[in-house]
Amino acid sequence: MSFTYNRTVRFQDTDAAGVVYFANVLAICHAAYEESLEASSINLKDFFTNPSVGFPIVHASVDFSRPMLVGDKLLISLIPQKIGVEKFEITYKITVGEVVVAKAITRHVCIDVSSRSKRELPDEIVQWLETNRRDAEDTERRKSREVI
Repeated sequence: MSFTYNRTVRFQDTDAAGVVYFANVLAICHAAYEESLEASSINLKDFFTNPSVGFPIVHASVDFSRPMLVGDKLLISLIPQKIGVEKFEITYKITVGEVVVAKAITRHVCIDVSSRSKRELPDEIVQWLETNRRDAEDTERRKSREVI
């Protein structure tokens, strides 16, 4: 199953029109990413303050299909997948009830912090990616059986 994260839209997330400000959607996705890492027993303090390895986002995109408003109960489903020895991508689906309101992607590259050069993903991230890939595939198989 893909990892899911629940989040209520707060006033601070919105713009003058009363809808979630576009950049804040990526912040909400990043919070889901952090929760997913933590749920996989990755120590967030070590992960984000490790002086030797970094995982900068090198690409991000969001497609919106409906506005998100203050008080909306969001369900963010994310599926990370390895796309190279030093890269991974996370796809996010954001729903309110049964309605998909946005989809997002973030692409990350693993770097050596001191040299800023690419390096292979560490074992704990490869394990996180593999676990989430298997869980997502199991979910898709279950869904396809339900359709039949």
